[in-house]
Amino acid sequence: MQRPLTLDMGRVAAGERMLQPDFQRNLRLLSDHYKSVADVCRRLDINRSQFNKYLAGRAMPSRHTLRKICNFFGVEEYEIRLPHDDFRKIVNLKPADHENDRDARPYIAYLDHLVRRSRSDLRNYEGFYFEYTNSMTRPGLILRSLLSIANEAGTMTYQRIENIARTDGSETRVKCKYRGMAFYLNDRIFLIDYDSLTGNEISQTVLYPNYQHRLTRLSGLKLGVSTGSRREPLCTRVVLESLGRQISVKKALYQCGLFEPGSAEIEPQIENTITYISPEGTHHFRVNTD
Repeated sequence: MQRPLTLDMGRVAAGERMLQPDFQRNLRLLSDHYKSVADVCRRLDINRSQFNKYLAGRAMPSRHTLRKICNFFGVEEYEIRLPHDDFRKIVNLKPADHENDRDARPYIAYLDHLVRRSRSDLRNYEGFYFEYTNSMTRPGLILRSLLSIANEAGTMTYQRIENIARTDGSETRVKCKYRGMAFYLNDRIFLIDYDSLTGNEISQTVLYPNYQHRLTRLSGLKLGVSTGSRREPLCTRVVLESLGRQISVKKALYQCGLFEPGSAEIEPQIENTITYISPEGTHHFRVNTD
């Protein structure tokens, strides 16, 4: 009696990853766009000896690793398996992918340098804050915004949300969101952000650290640009009031907005700290264009 045909599923799975000379040559072509195989392995976070097996045609990556490799090089999984001559034509048509090329983005090295120089003490400042400034959009009014500082994969980041409207509901709220990085350099805290909704504005804040046992407030200066038609560069005093690490974000955002000077909602000490009236009667340090 003829024995029934059975399949060894382990061998079938292995067969799906049979050595493919074209894949080997295509992977080598992609790797040649970088300064070394070690550089590629470091960026991919793949063991170099294992990656060398792929390049030598002695092994094929798992599906998960293959997807990781293709995402890094910016090619599709089916493309990297194409005949080598066809693949070369596709690669030549693709624009250079500078997103993965650190050498083409020198600012990455600059930021890495600042991150390494930044003091670890900044971790003590993680949490939520109310930010108080003289509004650059509505001069003469005080703007209270919500700001948070957090540790993201070893890098201190922050975001700020503004509601440009009075809190009594008489005006339509205009929401602005900013994202950025925080640094603690030479006994000063630096916050640098960009407008994440429009991408057309960068602002910088410099703060004095808090040397008290309990963090309550930070004060400093903020440099930005008015959203008015003149797009004036402006500088204003700023106070950050600590709210803690666990808060109701929804409730805090409801308290953000514009306030008249002397409002009962703003503590007098905070208002005094951010108050600045120039000889011309304005609330900001303005650029002299004469």
